[in-house]
Amino acid sequence: MSPPHPRGPLSAGVLAVLTGAPAPLDPLVDAALRRGADPLRDEDLQLALFCLYEPHYGGLAGVDDDLEWDADLNRARRRLEAAFEAALRAAVAPPERPEPTAEAVAEALFALTAEDGGPSLARHLARKATEEQLREFLVHRSIYTLKEADPHSWAIPRLNGRAKAALVEIQSDEYGAGRPGRMHSAIFAATMRAAGLDDAYGAYVDRVPAVVLASLNAMSLFGLNRRLRGAIVGHLAAFEMTSSIPNRFTANAFRRLGFGEDATAYFDEHVEADAVHEQIAARDLAGGLVEAEPELLDDVLFGAAACLLVDGLPGEHMLACWAAGESSLRAEEAARA
Repeated sequence: MSPPHPRGPLSAGVLAVLTGAPAPLDPLVDAALRRGADPLRDEDLQLALFCLYEPHYGGLAGVDDDLEWDADLNRARRRLEAAFEAALRAAVAPPERPEPTAEAVAEALFALTAEDGGPSLARHLARKATEEQLREFLVHRSIYTLKEADPHSWAIPRLNGRAKAALVEIQSDEYGAGRPGRMHSAIFAATMRAAGLDDAYGAYVDRVPAVVLASLNAMSLFGLNRRLRGAIVGHLAAFEMTSSIPNRFTANAFRRLGFGEDATAYFDEHVEADAVHEQIAARDLAGGLVEAEPELLDDVLFGAAACLLVDGLPGEHMLACWAAGESSLRAEEAARA
């Protein structure tokens, strides 16, 4: 993807270093952390983290692959990650600790996700959304879904036994079970095209707010740090356990507005797939990991609670903007200023 436009001095400095222009990152990180802004909503900080993570994925156009492990960039990333993680831990309240058994962990996760009482974006989409709001929803979702499953796959070499087998089973489905056209990212790209949108990864990064970047950045934070392998497992479990019903509502929203199967296939696929995945993720993945490594229980619960938080913020943002009669996307002129 092409490098996005900066949103402040920190992201400008990170992009400068990535594209070959020297910039002193430590003072920029110092200044960003002194601002005292909420890291989950800080446009400059979240875009900087997003850009620092991208070399570990598909990369940025014009950025040397060797910079993936550049010492200055990774020092900046680690400092920003520390602030981001601290904000996440302060913002969530994990459930009461269950016994470290697979069944007890699964029950705790099902209870946690069942209690998620945030505003229902999917219900709004199904009942009231306009075509323009559906397209905005797709734009927000594209930031993660056009590379769906990649952040969670970092955990595969970090797990063993039952948990590893469960994760591979889930990820195999996400990647189309060997059929490129059935990869969930590819099916979502077809939905983007059916809605008249650009299906290139990163095409809309400049248009989405910090809370959308934070949702993806939380996955990258958990997935790229081995010490947080419990958190990425908990995140995936909650992600799968809160997916099936919202995807049914969303598919119905597209049908209500006259879209065909090319637009609904992604959401219809997840109604069935995630109903299966949630059982595997809760019992075999999260439960299996805790049985093998009981010391990771707290991080599994933290990752699940963090998933509910960061995935809920974009929905709250969209609903608030639409209720005010406004677009939920950043204006193009502001994004490019």
